[in-house]
Amino acid sequence: MKLPDLNTETIDRIIEMAWEDRTPFEAIEAQFGLLEKQVIALMRREMKSSSFQMWRERVTQRKTKHLQKREFIAGRFKSQNQKFIS
Repeated sequence: MKLPDLNTETIDRIIEMAWEDRTPFEAIEAQFGLLEKQVIALMRREMKSSSFQMWRERVTQRKTKHLQKREFIAGRFKSQNQKFIS
């Protein structure tokens, strides 16, 4: 999958947001323009295989990673580095 050229700081921030339970993929897309498939490809490329597998298992069990599956509108915490999405 073709990924845009991203600097190290941006890649680190995307990985951080992807690991956060309450940060949906839609927030990453709004802030960085990466679709969920691209985030998965980035995580696969940047992480050790075992870490990637652990993350994938974690993400697939979380309703909070997708806005459509959430049972609440706003979370309890939002990082100051995260832009607002509606």
